[in-house]
Amino acid sequence: MKIRLAGQIQQDSIVDGEGLRTVIWTQGCSHNCPGCHNPETHDFKGGFEVSIDDVKQKLKNLKYQDGITLSGGDPFFQAEACLEIAKYSHNLNLNVWCYTGFTFEQLMKLSKSKPIILDFLKQIDVLIDGRFILSEKSLNVKFRGSKNQRIIDVKKSLKLGYACCIDKYDQNFFVHDLFANNKKKEIFI
Repeated sequence: MKIRLAGQIQQDSIVDGEGLRTVIWTQGCSHNCPGCHNPETHDFKGGFEVSIDDVKQKLKNLKYQDGITLSGGDPFFQAEACLEIAKYSHNLNLNVWCYTGFTFEQLMKLSKSKPIILDFLKQIDVLIDGRFILSEKSLNVKFRGSKNQRIIDVKKSLKLGYACCIDKYDQNFFVHDLFANNKKKEIFI
C-alpha cells in the first residue's frame, strides 16, 4: 500500500499537538480553505508517493517522540493508508493526533457509507476538526488556526456518541514577548 505525502516526515514538532511529535503531511484536500497555511497540499496529484512500509520504518526508528500527527492536506482523503500508520504508531506506544477539515459529526455521517472512516477514527486519540476559517483566525487558540476548530477526545466521543472537546487546550496561558523594545508584554495565546 502507498500513501501520497506533501513533504518529508518531520520530527520534533512542538506545535502540531502536545509533546514532541513527528508530523506526517498527507497530500490532497478538497476543502480549499481561504488562508490555509498549506495550500500546496491541496492538489491530489501533487506531492509524492511512498510505501506504508517505508513510513513504518521511519516511525520504528524514532527516538524521544511522544506521538505522531497526521496533517496535510486532509488525512481522511487517504483514510486506509492513514489507518495503517495510526495502528502501527499505537503498536510503538505513540499517540495519534489528526487534523481534518471535516467536523467530527460529518465524519460520523460519512462513516455510514464508508466504514473505513470509522475504523480510522478509532485509531485516533485526538482530532482537531473543522475547516480553517480566515475570519476566525486566532493566535489565542492552542494547536489550531481558527477559533471554530475543536480539539476532540476521539475515544470518549465515540463512546458517548457526540464530540467531546478536551478542555485543557481551551485555557489561556501567558507568553512573554521580549522582542518589542526589550519590554515584556503579556499576550494570550
